[in-house]
Amino acid sequence: MYLSQKEKLLLQDQKSHEEMCIQKYTKYANEAQDQQLKQLFSMHASHEKQHFNTINQILNGQAPNMSGQGQQFSANQTQPLSGSNGQQVNPDDVAMAKDMLTTEKYISGTYDTTIFECQDHNVRQALNHIQKEEQQHGEDLFNYLKSKGAYVIQ
Repeated sequence: MYLSQKEKLLLQDQKSHEEMCIQKYTKYANEAQDQQLKQLFSMHASHEKQHFNTINQILNGQAPNMSGQGQQFSANQTQPLSGSNGQQVNPDDVAMAKDMLTTEKYISGTYDTTIFECQDHNVRQALNHIQKEEQQHGEDLFNYLKSKGAYVIQ
């Protein structure tokens, strides 16, 4: 598979973004106090590793292998802001979730540009799949924050 210089550069950027997400999700999974958030961060880190591997395949000239790439965890089963014991959500957990939501918003947007610059239909499809998973990560984080009263819709 032939990649133009522009495609290579854009894909290398996406690869570095995925690497950053893996590092942040892994770090935050270790630091989060809320077990639900730990699980969310761990699952997203695993997805980001799959994304990283797919981009590596493309950069190495291989057709993207999408087997094993699937969602999903949904944060729709979140707990209320105060549990039965009256504990409030940890502000550090909220800060980490908001940081990852901001990160996911940015990365989803960069995938949009990369997809439009790719010539190969299969590469476009693979990147579109990854972008949809990034958007799902954002939705999971949004739903988590909203359920905890930390993301108020006005």
